[in-house]
Amino acid sequence: MRQISSLLQGLARSLSVGRDSKGDGGAGAGEGKAAVLRTSGTVWGEGSETFAAVCSRRGEKGSNQDCSIVWEGFGSQEDTAFCGIFDGHGPWGHYVAKAVRESLPPSLLCHWQEALALASLIDVEKRLSDCRFDLWKQSYLAACAAVDDELRRSRRLDAVHSGCTALSIVKQGDLMVIANVGDSRAVVGTTSDDGGVAAVQLTVDFKPNLPQEKERIRRCNGRVHCLADEPGVHRVWLPNRESPGLAMSRAFGDYCVKDYGVISAPEVTQRRISSRDQFVILATDGVWDVISNEEAVQIVAATPDRERAAKRLVECAVRAWRRKRRGIAVDDCSAICLFLHSPPS
Repeated sequence: MRQISSLLQGLARSLSVGRDSKGDGGAGAGEGKAAVLRTSGTVWGEGSETFAAVCSRRGEKGSNQDCSIVWEGFGSQEDTAFCGIFDGHGPWGHYVAKAVRESLPPSLLCHWQEALALASLIDVEKRLSDCRFDLWKQSYLAACAAVDDELRRSRRLDAVHSGCTALSIVKQGDLMVIANVGDSRAVVGTTSDDGGVAAVQLTVDFKPNLPQEKERIRRCNGRVHCLADEPGVHRVWLPNRESPGLAMSRAFGDYCVKDYGVISAPEVTQRRISSRDQFVILATDGVWDVISNEEAVQIVAATPDRERAAKRLVECAVRAWRRKRRGIAVDDCSAICLFLHSPPS
């Protein structure tokens, strides 16, 4: 119990570090050896093998509605990192994305703290390492529900016709917990049997035409269909109105369609990190719309300077938009490249 108490105190310290960080784009060290990065750049933590490179580029549709966060030393633990990428949409989407970015990590820590305390009370003898994923999953589900409810009640933001997706991971030792709300995507680059780098997709793109998503929306009297001038782009519509035309089935905000099947509940999965796993890419749909999983891991693997990996991937996506989708405005493109092991000496 003394170890649990020490851990909970560390969590509380880490919460204050997150709130005190100015988010100016640098990696600021604070109490508990936490380092938080909120804009393009790089960050690594003391005692951690992980290194993260982040890049975000505004498209041609107006304000950049993407944002991200990398928090090394998450929970005041040297071997734990939180990475999240958020993609806003609608007139207030860039504000909604930033609000979720600021609210989700501390909310997750609070719920994880509660889950840890409860687990220790129920079974003191049980090794917490045996149920780490279950505790993180429970915490993620509770945190996302709390953040969405907080956003609904906000008097500062109008999230009725605006929202954001959220893709995040917690890396704790050799455990990686992935939580996805929306259509951003996580892909791991892992060494293949022939010595190359293979792509393994870790998340599902939650588009409205996925059978289970479409069925839920229809059960709630929402509609899913494509516009005549957008074949293949399935959107969510109100029962009797041609709005809002939401291109994903899960999101924070978007309260005009929350009663019609759009949800903010994440899909939470896990992966045990092996010595073969080299890096994880988290990117918004602006990247994945024009870059395949295989192309992305090859781009990152072929970048000799890790600090430039995310920037190079985003630059390749922007060029691909202009080459493959001429006449269509380039979307915002953002990526986090989280390297899982120290580079060979």
